[in-house]
Amino acid sequence: MPADTTAAASAGDTAFELRPRAPFDLALTVWTLRRQPHNAMDRWQDNAYRRVLAFDTGAVQACVRQTGSRARPRLRVTLHGPTAAQPQTRKQARQCVRRVLGLSADLRDFYALADADPALGYLANRFMGMHPPRYLSLFEALTNALVCQQISLHVGITILNRLCETYGVRAGDGYGFVRPADLLAAADADALRALGLSYAKAHTLLRLASACVDGDLSEARLTRLPDADKLRRLQQIRGIGRWSAEYVLLRGLSRWQFFPGDDVGAQKYLKQWLGLDHAPDYDQVAAALQRWKPCAGLIYFHLLLYRLEQAGLIAG
Repeated sequence: MPADTTAAASAGDTAFELRPRAPFDLALTVWTLRRQPHNAMDRWQDNAYRRVLAFDTGAVQACVRQTGSRARPRLRVTLHGPTAAQPQTRKQARQCVRRVLGLSADLRDFYALADADPALGYLANRFMGMHPPRYLSLFEALTNALVCQQISLHVGITILNRLCETYGVRAGDGYGFVRPADLLAAADADALRALGLSYAKAHTLLRLASACVDGDLSEARLTRLPDADKLRRLQQIRGIGRWSAEYVLLRGLSRWQFFPGDDVGAQKYLKQWLGLDHAPDYDQVAAALQRWKPCAGLIYFHLLLYRLEQAGLIAG
């Protein structure tokens, strides 16, 4: 397991070093997390990843920079805030950064598969070092899935920005992702509707927040279930369908074998990558990815980078 080391920081801040599994590319990983340039929670500024982390000890701003190469990666993480130097804050921040950036992800099997397959090798080599990101909580994964259902990703992230700017914990010039208890304490369906959610999504979001706070819906419980039962449990929630459930398993629980097959954008870029004569439907997506099934979700992430590259936002 890669080691973490602690480093000195300027007065009022604290810093430490993390060593991801190689290969690792911070920019590609962060863009896989962000998806859109106007994402205000997961920011990419001056070649650094910036995010507000909210803990019981208080909120801090985390700034992550890559100081090593893809082959020998090192990250320097600086925390800003009144509680940044507290041991518990540093410990929780390490855990959060490692999780959200997928630093411990072991992709050796994926790269071995890519080495033996020209089609997969094209993507793997073009975006070498992307680690699969993971939302910091089950609630964050569910909220992202719910808000972005059946609307453009641009609009979905705009609404998520409003939601977190209104109800998230602030630190410096940023704000963290809204926590379920904070949402329940301050919001109702009308207030959420004013931010751009439909009434149906507003009520679902409040139900999700309540279930997460009460423990009826917990990451620990969900993780213990077989994958088929995970999907069933999520789809039992009114307002969470197949796409949302698969999205949560991939981006929230790191179940890399899941490719959200109803994703219209992913279908489009799967068509381009494989040279198909039409965009595949859900069943056709599954059939097309069958030979790479254990890493289908990693292909989903690589196709997202493919789209971002075509939009001129990143360089492969």
